[in-house]
Amino acid sequence: MFSSFHNLFMESMIVGATLLASTSAYAEDNNLVMAGTQTNIPTAIAQTPKLPTIDSDATVPQTNKMSQVTSVSQFSDVQPTDWAFGALQSLVERYGCIAGYPNSTYRGNRAITRYEFAAGLNACLSRINELIATATSDLVSKEDLTTVQRLQEEFTAELATLRGRVDTLESRTAELEANQFSTTTKLAAEAIFVVTNAFQGTVNGDNTVFQDRVRLVFKTSFTGKDTLNTRLTAGNAAILQLPGGSAEGLQTFNLAPSNNQVAVDWLSYYFPVGSKIDAYIGAINGVYFDFVPTLSPYLDSATGGGRALTEFASSSPIYRIGGGAGGGFNYRLSDQLVLSLGYLAGDHASPQPDSGFFNGQYSAFGQIAWNLNNNSGIGFTYVNAYQNRGAIFDLGSGFTLVGTGQANTPFERMITNSYGVEAFYKFSSRFTVNGFFGYTNAKNLAGSGSADIWYYALGLAFPDLGKQGNLGGVLVGAEPYLGGNPAPANDSSLHIEGFYKYQLTDNIAITPGVIWITAPAQNNDNEDAVIGTVRTTFTF
Repeated sequence: MFSSFHNLFMESMIVGATLLASTSAYAEDNNLVMAGTQTNIPTAIAQTPKLPTIDSDATVPQTNKMSQVTSVSQFSDVQPTDWAFGALQSLVERYGCIAGYPNSTYRGNRAITRYEFAAGLNACLSRINELIATATSDLVSKEDLTTVQRLQEEFTAELATLRGRVDTLESRTAELEANQFSTTTKLAAEAIFVVTNAFQGTVNGDNTVFQDRVRLVFKTSFTGKDTLNTRLTAGNAAILQLPGGSAEGLQTFNLAPSNNQVAVDWLSYYFPVGSKIDAYIGAINGVYFDFVPTLSPYLDSATGGGRALTEFASSSPIYRIGGGAGGGFNYRLSDQLVLSLGYLAGDHASPQPDSGFFNGQYSAFGQIAWNLNNNSGIGFTYVNAYQNRGAIFDLGSGFTLVGTGQANTPFERMITNSYGVEAFYKFSSRFTVNGFFGYTNAKNLAGSGSADIWYYALGLAFPDLGKQGNLGGVLVGAEPYLGGNPAPANDSSLHIEGFYKYQLTDNIAITPGVIWITAPAQNNDNEDAVIGTVRTTFTF
């Protein structure tokens, strides 16, 4: 009988520790005197298994290893021959308050610490209180209640200690449940080393240059579903200037002159609204391709350092009309159809006349993107914008990104309406075609007249060319040009680009490529520009 009880008792001592919230209704009667005598039986140190102590900061595994019991200096261990041991054994047998080992094994005679005994006692207290609370107190005999009172009195200190530890553990658990997600910030970094040279066709020299650009993006999430992006940028990648102030051939890593000065150049916040809306707020240098599908799955790169070499080859110029501060959202009308709307203001921070968030330079954006299946998609885009300074395709910054000078600034103040269609088709996992066509009508607000601006391109992408992670790309098209422009700047200009990204390691990619611009600035009298680039991108 003893061996069976001991076997059942040892497994459930840990279970009993979790039930300390219950206390006996009869624990306040302290006038009982301890009866019986104790026989001291020496503990065989070399043959007794080490019993785990109750610790609120650690889990207690079952073990078959034999070692000395951790003793409590101010208390004696409870021996199998003690009155308390027998009394608890009787309660266990009568009320079934301790479960045995699942495999029904027996693990030997051994003494237990008073804390371990208290854990088992608490299990029986909880069971008896449960019977009393459910109006079945007649099942509990008066003799058993007396026994319980005596046990509680003898083990008052141990029960109080265990109760305090479990209360602390429950408090910590409640805190964890209330704060299941803590604010976290991750770093996404990109460093670009570039060797580039215009072999012909530029106006600011033909020397080979070594340039750099570094971006550190701190991605912070407050709920686990949102993202706050804070980006630091530094670089010295000045543009290779073409005749007539043209931005043709501008590469994705080019910056306005900065001489490696560090600046916060992007601040944005993404968050869901319900299950169908993904919202976006841009506070610094917000742009539409931050959140809008561009339907250029392999040539467009969010960072500007991983795919196509130039801004023009990345995606349609229509996504570069307007920028600054504002917001937008993508609304999933269905699994295949996405509606995108947005508004960005370039003069958002200025209180001066003809400025501000609503009265200054702005752009309003709308797009319907239809993914026919996983291998194809088409989008229809419209942008209404007001420009009172700078260029049309400047992301609201005044720094021209694509197109000829004539196409970007046909008038000083103007309203533009732009229309575009974009599409892609994946013939296989190794070959994809994408393209776009766009038209912008600019109306002169400082006088009469209007201007027509056109742009189009066809791109080929070869993912995993040579090995997984590599990418080959070719694109031919016309950067934004002014139609009907008087001679001599009325010629057609082409943008021809080829590159090959070799993924050296998971974090390093080398991309050599060539950019060929015919008739820069829409003028056949200008020498063709040929630019060679070797771009090395580090991501970490």
